[in-house]
Amino acid sequence: MASILTISPSPHVRSGMTTQKIMGLVILALVPSIAAATIIFGLRALLLVLFCAIVSALTEFVCQKLMKKEVTISDGSAVLTGVLLALNLPATLPLWEAAIGCIFAVAIVKQLFGGLGCNFANPAITGRIFLLLSCASDMTTWVKPFAYQDLSYGGVFTTTDNLTDAVSGATPLVSRDASLLDLFLGNVGGSMGETSALALLIGGIFLLIVGIITWHTPVAYLGTLAVLELFYVLGTGGEMTDVVYALLSGGVILGAFFMATDYVTTPTTGLGKLIFGIGCGILTFVICEFASMPEGCSFSILLMNLLTPYIDKLTRTKPFGARLEEKEAKHNG
Repeated sequence: MASILTISPSPHVRSGMTTQKIMGLVILALVPSIAAATIIFGLRALLLVLFCAIVSALTEFVCQKLMKKEVTISDGSAVLTGVLLALNLPATLPLWEAAIGCIFAVAIVKQLFGGLGCNFANPAITGRIFLLLSCASDMTTWVKPFAYQDLSYGGVFTTTDNLTDAVSGATPLVSRDASLLDLFLGNVGGSMGETSALALLIGGIFLLIVGIITWHTPVAYLGTLAVLELFYVLGTGGEMTDVVYALLSGGVILGAFFMATDYVTTPTTGLGKLIFGIGCGILTFVICEFASMPEGCSFSILLMNLLTPYIDKLTRTKPFGARLEEKEAKHNG
């Protein structure tokens, strides 16, 4: 009987959900946001998404070839990194700057630490922060919706008399001049993937339905931010709409559903995911309300990524029988 048994390490129960399928489903969930960005900001938005996806995949290919490792661009993780990074960028960002962000995200944050499964932080988040610190002017020039209908542009908008009024504007989280309906539909300025809450929610709910992500982190993140904003509004005499503004703008929904749920850089247990989401909500609130940067979603997720190993250690469950084995080891020792 023993001769027909195969002894191997876990997992012993396998599913048909491969890395390639997971990445493909997440990219599919981002299609509504990509479509919304294209409608709102023009074909330049679609070009930027495709460009970042290609550059990210090529960067991973070159890195793995140079390190003489197996080429794994077919798993889709590099393409997803490029798509997520593009959706965190303004539609007017020069392509060469976007390329630098993609190279940093894939080569430095991902491949330098061992590739998929070994990176310490979300590559797309880190790439965006790197560009925000390196190219602050271009990264904070927010194109207004449908400006492409009035201005022709290639890499950036052409110089016109009404360029400043037509193109450059503050995000709704700063100006608070957009209606809640505009915020929900995406008729506002900002990064390409953070404007349409409706498109993001469609993609996020899809990921929940197909089981790619769980509810723990998005609910904890958005719930914590909403509660803190509510207390802040009540304490400062602000308007209740400020709570909704905080949830629908600043990339919070994009971060909560698509980046704070990353398998590699976020906790693995349900309790850990809740703690992670609560931490993201607290940090986003503090950065938005008390720091000089109103859009704190990226920074909050990056900071919590650094705490993920400690959260996992705190919330990990003991295998069945582990306590008995420990007692026996002490007794035998």
